[in-house]
Amino acid sequence: MSLAPSTTTDEAPQPAAPARAPGGWASLRPLVLRLHFYAGVFVAPFLLVAAVTGFLYAGAFQAEKIVYRDEMTVAAVGDAKLPLSRQVAAARKAHPEGTVSAIRPSPEADATTRVMLSGVRGVDPDHTLAVFVDPYTGEVRGALEQYGSTGALPLRTWIDEFHRDLHLGENGRLYSEFAASWLWVIAGGGIVLWFSRRRALRKVRGTSGRRRTLGLHASVGVWAAAGFVFLSATGLTWSAYAGANIDELRTSLGQSTPSVSAAAGGDHAGHGASASAGGAEHGVGVDKVLAAARAEGLGDPVEIVPPADDTSAYVVRQVQRSWPEKQDSVAVDPAGGQVTDTLRFADHPLLAKLTRWGIDLHTGVLFGLVNQLALMVLALALVLLIVWGYRMWWQRGRGSAFGRPIPRGAWQQVPPQILLPGVVAVAVLGYFVPLLGIPLAGFVVADVVLGEIARRRGKKTAA
Repeated sequence: MSLAPSTTTDEAPQPAAPARAPGGWASLRPLVLRLHFYAGVFVAPFLLVAAVTGFLYAGAFQAEKIVYRDEMTVAAVGDAKLPLSRQVAAARKAHPEGTVSAIRPSPEADATTRVMLSGVRGVDPDHTLAVFVDPYTGEVRGALEQYGSTGALPLRTWIDEFHRDLHLGENGRLYSEFAASWLWVIAGGGIVLWFSRRRALRKVRGTSGRRRTLGLHASVGVWAAAGFVFLSATGLTWSAYAGANIDELRTSLGQSTPSVSAAAGGDHAGHGASASAGGAEHGVGVDKVLAAARAEGLGDPVEIVPPADDTSAYVVRQVQRSWPEKQDSVAVDPAGGQVTDTLRFADHPLLAKLTRWGIDLHTGVLFGLVNQLALMVLALALVLLIVWGYRMWWQRGRGSAFGRPIPRGAWQQVPPQILLPGVVAVAVLGYFVPLLGIPLAGFVVADVVLGEIARRRGKKTAA
């Protein structure tokens, strides 16, 4: 006989408990059950969109390699790669528009070099035009719009923006933050309800109707809950409002992510650093800059950012997000080619490292294909849980009462010594995670108003 967890009460009436004042968990369970129910009903549509788009995004990494194979790989691996400056010159000859904003030398034997151009007409200002150059022949293999630090190409960029903001801009980001703010609450509530349930009521085999739906919902939910909590927490770290609060907290604790100083060093600042219009050959040029970074131990993959002005240095940083991460960076004086500043990922504060690892695990790059498959499984599990949850709501009705809700008044059973600290904790949490706090307050107000309306109607009917 298989066992399965559960997150709500059964349809079958339970034996009457001895009359005694509820305390501890017995008083809290109805409140958690009601919160889990309402959050599931009203937040689920947002979670469903996030799950479907997240599933697509996780699969986009492998799809990108297939769709853009001609641009990302060389026709044939040669004996020796051309100097990076010649590869950049080939890209500029084919695409003289805009300015060179970054260069990613070929990181593997069969990979092309990317020369990123900003300010190109027809390209989103937040994106760059990536020109793909064969490092052996200088042949330009193509040019594609690129976005973000992971180098997302058009397919993955479109799915990424759909997942993040539904292509609605900054206002659209509220949907994903709302979903992330509530996902951990729903998952945590389900786990708490499951652990409070008697083992005899957790079975699925041999059940039918709502009991079976409930068992499937709960059994999948309990196994996936840890993943949901992780996705919720990491998703909030770069959200609009909660993310800003997290950044402020990290800064106040001295745990913000550091960056290498891009100021050109010593008396050489401002001398010999000018470049041809839109080019990347500032001062000593990219070949010597790359050699200086290699001497400091920066292995592939790296990204070279030309100086922003005559007082700035080149910045060379490692961009490997897969484990083990390579995130070291150096600044190189464009006048003499000396390294003026070095920043090692090993020296980052702990919270900065955890944030980096969390985001990369959330986006599916930390452990490559395994990471992406795990995210797809989590997304599929969330879709199934939402479908089963709505089905339980349907099955909960009696006769014509579709979707009968959980009874009101659960908070009245909670002792004041538990209720008051809980309210304070929720208020503080709601302040730092506003898209949790504000909707929760709205749920409470709406529930009180509806309860008062029902009470007055009951009085009139009785009269």
